[in-house]
Amino acid sequence: MIRASRAAYLVCGVLTALALAGWGVRAAGAPHSNTTSNTASNATVPLAAPTNTQAPGGTAGGDYGAAAPQAGGDAAAANGNAAPAAAVGSKTTKLVAKTIARMGQVVTDDKGWVLYRFDKDTANPPASNCKDKCAQVWPPLLSSDGNVPQLEGVDSTLVGTIQRADGGNQITLGGWPLYRYVGDKTPGKWTGQAVGGTWFVSSPTGKKNLTCLPTSTPTAAAPPAAGDAGSNSGSGGY
Repeated sequence: MIRASRAAYLVCGVLTALALAGWGVRAAGAPHSNTTSNTASNATVPLAAPTNTQAPGGTAGGDYGAAAPQAGGDAAAANGNAAPAAAVGSKTTKLVAKTIARMGQVVTDDKGWVLYRFDKDTANPPASNCKDKCAQVWPPLLSSDGNVPQLEGVDSTLVGTIQRADGGNQITLGGWPLYRYVGDKTPGKWTGQAVGGTWFVSSPTGKKNLTCLPTSTPTAAAPPAAGDAGSNSGSGGY
């Protein structure tokens, strides 16, 4: 009986010692046997997507180096894709040298309108100084396709083109840019002769045709009503 009790006591002591030893190992940070828990704790956690917070200096956006979209951006993009405005002027496919009553030798466009040159332009180098309202009253003569037009009775070596600020290709003759005049109501008329003392009918060589001059200096016609409303105030001295 006594021996059995001692044996039981010894077994109980051994179990108690083993339990205490296991508790000490856990308290010292020994790894758990739960492998699922260890794997989860060591897994890489993906970074959260940046939020649209207010950046320093008032710039919106999670990336401080990128500005937030501006109001009206869509409208600006739409305007940027808009087709450019058409160049101001009168297009022609042809220059024609002809003789008309009283004036003599002139040059016309493909529809018979008499053409003019402007003393405030330059021929060397060829340049136009007629813009804004001036170009509404004296529409620049433009090439229909950007190239030198067909010629009838005009020396090809005297004909060229210059590019205007609005993209139009204006035809030159003898270096002088050519124009029509809104005051001429029908082809063959030349009511723009000597207007302002600076506008003259062009001869087929680009020189002034001074055959028929008025006794007084005419003033220019008013710009067309529709064009006048949206034009700038500069006249170019027309």
